[in-house]
Amino acid sequence: MPRRKKTLWRILRIPLGMLAVLVAIPLLLTPLYLVVQPVSVPMLTRLATGQPVTRHWRDIDDISDRLKAAIILSEDGQFCRHWGVDVAALKDEVQNYLAGREARGASTLTMQVARNLFLWNHQSALRKALEVPLAVYIDLVLPKKRIMEIYLNIAEWGPEGEFGAAAGALRAFGREPQNLDWQTASLLAVTLPNPILRDPARPNVGLLRVAGIVEERARRYVDRAACVGANGRLAL
Repeated sequence: MPRRKKTLWRILRIPLGMLAVLVAIPLLLTPLYLVVQPVSVPMLTRLATGQPVTRHWRDIDDISDRLKAAIILSEDGQFCRHWGVDVAALKDEVQNYLAGREARGASTLTMQVARNLFLWNHQSALRKALEVPLAVYIDLVLPKKRIMEIYLNIAEWGPEGEFGAAAGALRAFGREPQNLDWQTASLLAVTLPNPILRDPARPNVGLLRVAGIVEERARRYVDRAACVGANGRLAL
């Protein structure tokens, strides 16, 4: 091997090795998550820094169908239809970014699962670019119902390390996640964008208004969430 190529290889060997490891982690772990209960990056970060973490895993059929419908109609109305990425919403997001306009999100539930399991929370174009192939791969490997089950058990739902619907429902309402009426389910759903500042147990007028909109939408378009229900339907 010529000296120049050897020098180039020495320079690139470590970063290429690190890149290979980073690629291999989701490729290997995602199939395991068909049966293994995953732990998210935010959970690991809190544990590593000595902060409390509360998570009580619940099977998806032991979580209120109202909560599932409210989350899907609030966060990702095309969840049951897309392949991990809402292409139309992502296209609009890219156009907004290129035009220097404020970003609106465009993260599907699957992309949020990808971020929580394998990436970081700080918003950036790089993170968004990595979320897309990861979400497509997760959607290819895991059924929709399993993706939703993981989401419901790793989403951050409180300011003191409460993760998952069970911990969130217990903290806010003293209830198990299968015992939610429409109001409590909708309030938990609209808490998700910012569980540090939004308190479903003490909602202000604005949060109640948004929860009411989500409840109405979930009741009207409940069929859009049918893929996460028992036998392909939700019992409301």
